[in-house]
Amino acid sequence: MKLLVIGASKGIGLETVRYALGRGHDVRAFARSAEGIAIDDPKLEKVTGDACDAAAVKAAVQGVDAVIVTLGLPKTLPAMMRKTTLFSDATRVLLPAMKSSGVRRLLAVTGFGAGDSKAKMSTVEKLGFKALLERAYADKTAQERLIRESGLDWTIARPGILTSTAPSHAYDVLVEPDTWHNGLISRGDVAHFLVHAAEDASHIGEAPVLIR
Repeated sequence: MKLLVIGASKGIGLETVRYALGRGHDVRAFARSAEGIAIDDPKLEKVTGDACDAAAVKAAVQGVDAVIVTLGLPKTLPAMMRKTTLFSDATRVLLPAMKSSGVRRLLAVTGFGAGDSKAKMSTVEKLGFKALLERAYADKTAQERLIRESGLDWTIARPGILTSTAPSHAYDVLVEPDTWHNGLISRGDVAHFLVHAAEDASHIGEAPVLIR
């Protein structure tokens, strides 16, 4: 496959690039700092661009089989506390670009606490969530709504608390709402889920919670 990874320079995005290349896929890595990706592979194309730039995104989706969105905010307290529209703005740019290019497969990472998964958080989790993550996750909820209404073949991945530990490739994919709960998962395991869901066309129209 040829995969476009948006937000490819760090975190889940970078792990997705690495794992997809290891699986033999062609990868177009799109990020504002794409040229700094320290991977040399003939199947890797590094594209520097802004996910909210319509022209850049339209060019990036040309000729790909699937798009994987792994956008994130800087891991700083001010960034987490500040209101953002990054996720919904980027999605509003991406969806028409995909439709006009005939690309139907979309996989996007949000998180446990976005959309209807917020109702499954414990009281203690909700207190911490409100203090630190509520603004960002309000926009991730808006992003999820746009994706669900897009008519594309979408999958939304909602990882629990992310870690930098080595991927286990043994984790739980909680599809049914009555099974949703928080937990730890490595960024590499989220990448594993995304690449295999793209390969297998699995979990279309689903928003599973991912935990170890």
